[in-house]
Amino acid sequence: MSKTLVAYFSASGVTARAAKTLAEAAGAALYEIRPQTAYTAADLDWTDRRSRSSVEMNDRAFRPPLADRNAPVEGCDTVFLGFPIWWYTAPTIVRTFLESYDFCGKTVILFATSGGSGFGRTAEDLRSSAPGAVIREGRLLNGRQTAESIRAWVNSLEAHGSAAL
Repeated sequence: MSKTLVAYFSASGVTARAAKTLAEAAGAALYEIRPQTAYTAADLDWTDRRSRSSVEMNDRAFRPPLADRNAPVEGCDTVFLGFPIWWYTAPTIVRTFLESYDFCGKTVILFATSGGSGFGRTAEDLRSSAPGAVIREGRLLNGRQTAESIRAWVNSLEAHGSAAL
């Protein structure tokens, strides 16, 4: 039987709630991607071009350090990778995470939360950070997602051969 992981970055708790529901629905392990230095409300102020998140997102080469490198990626066939959409893509810490592990041969299914934008080119943007992985756009998990609706989504992926669940 394949092993599945739900890894997520959540700055405000919204993505964390979605990730926990997804992990339960998929029967998957759960791992929080944490920055070495937690984000403050001021850091997340996207209207301030000098805020930490604005500076990081404007420097495509920047990789925020992780708090740890203990994600149970090895042995997983499928990794659901979640994050809030920042500037129409994944936060730079998601690239740090992908570049810190070997995802070769794994299927990475993206899920995100967003205040208004979709995935845009996120899957394409992240492919260079996980060579050898299959990265697929998954689903926006905005609002109050029920375990039943998420389980139906996971089951549809399995039925269509989109994930090794």
